[in-house]
Amino acid sequence: MTKKTVEFYFDVGSPAAYLAWTVLPRICAQAGARIDYRPMLLGGVFQATGNHSPMTVPAKGRYMMGDLERFARRYDAPFSHNPFFPINTLTLMRMLTALQMRGDARMPACADAIYRAIWVDGRNMNDADVVAQVLQAAGFDPAQLLAQASSPEVKERLKAVTQDAVARGVFGAPTFFVGSHMYWGQDRLDFVKEALEQHA
Repeated sequence: MTKKTVEFYFDVGSPAAYLAWTVLPRICAQAGARIDYRPMLLGGVFQATGNHSPMTVPAKGRYMMGDLERFARRYDAPFSHNPFFPINTLTLMRMLTALQMRGDARMPACADAIYRAIWVDGRNMNDADVVAQVLQAAGFDPAQLLAQASSPEVKERLKAVTQDAVARGVFGAPTFFVGSHMYWGQDRLDFVKEALEQHA
């Protein structure tokens, strides 16, 4: 029997994707499902779909900040707004893509370290020196990872995954697929859980 799978399209620059990141593994463990991590470039998705960050609308941005805090409390997840937002995640997402292409099982651990640096510790991940510090503290070789992230193959892979996401109807992060059904937003994880239960 094929194990149930949740395809998880994410970008570390999204606070909503970070909150989903803290909860999805628990949901999948309870359902006996696996996560198929799909690192994508949210900026590329926005450009292709005409979507924008809710933070670009002042009233919506203010509301979203409070809403994210409510969800963080509900999920019992550490969370703080990053003073350096928005973060340019292009190199970060290429690094995660490089680890994934190498079949490195530590890719989720690397993403977790980056997520926490941005959405818990408030680090300036636009600064290459800060990125190197975070990666080194998490047990990665920053120079090696940066070199791998700069390869044409990795750049093309991230672009292809992002284009595939758009072709499947993705317009933001986080986005989940259970079978052919798409769910968007950390506030739709209950539906992801229900879908996994129905596929039991």
